[in-house]
Amino acid sequence: MNTPTPPSRKIAKPRAKRPASPDKKPQAAASAPEKPQTAPVSQQKPQAAKPAPVPPAARPEPQERTPEPQAEALRASRPQEMGPPPRGLTLLGSKTTVYSDRYTPAVLETFENRHLENDYFVKFNCPEFTSLCPITGQPDFATIYISYIPDRRMVESKSLKLYLFGFRNHGAFHEDCVNTIMKDLVKLMAPRYIEVWGRFLPRGGLSIDPYANYGRPSTRWEEFARQRLLMHDLNPERVDNR
Repeated sequence: MNTPTPPSRKIAKPRAKRPASPDKKPQAAASAPEKPQTAPVSQQKPQAAKPAPVPPAARPEPQERTPEPQAEALRASRPQEMGPPPRGLTLLGSKTTVYSDRYTPAVLETFENRHLENDYFVKFNCPEFTSLCPITGQPDFATIYISYIPDRRMVESKSLKLYLFGFRNHGAFHEDCVNTIMKDLVKLMAPRYIEVWGRFLPRGGLSIDPYANYGRPSTRWEEFARQRLLMHDLNPERVDNR
């Protein structure tokens, strides 16, 4: 008996994958996260403004000294404040100063008193005054005080320093030194009043303090000088060893 043969089965072949079309983009694997919703401007809290950084304090630059030409120009531009320079002064400001150790009153110089309407004292202290004993030649040391009330002329301080320095090899007693200084200054500037006080260091266990003064004759300064002379040492200083 013949058996019928079964119909042949066709085996399906796998289909080849087609390449993706360049126009089509691949789908994203995961969707992008949603952006947080911002609150309306009216509901946002105002943020405090940050303070601006403060720059460090600048260090003051050192002031330079005004050169001499600029100082002269400044002096010329402000004549009312500084006034014109005194005339006839040759020692003040000179770069070459000669220190003579000989008594030389001609070295003294003066300038004009710009305050004639006022009576005022001008005082000089010279703690390094030296002279020589005219007999023994030994040095004498003293502090010389010069106080005066000027009239029209005033003594220039540098010339006075050089003048006092000239007593270094000058032989004179203490009293002569004080009176000589006073008379030279009276002749130089004709002050209204002047006094010179010398306080010498002790030598041989004894110190001498001569005092001399002058008031212009026939004026109130003549009586002033007399009263000043009588009362100049009512409270003498305590002398230990200076």
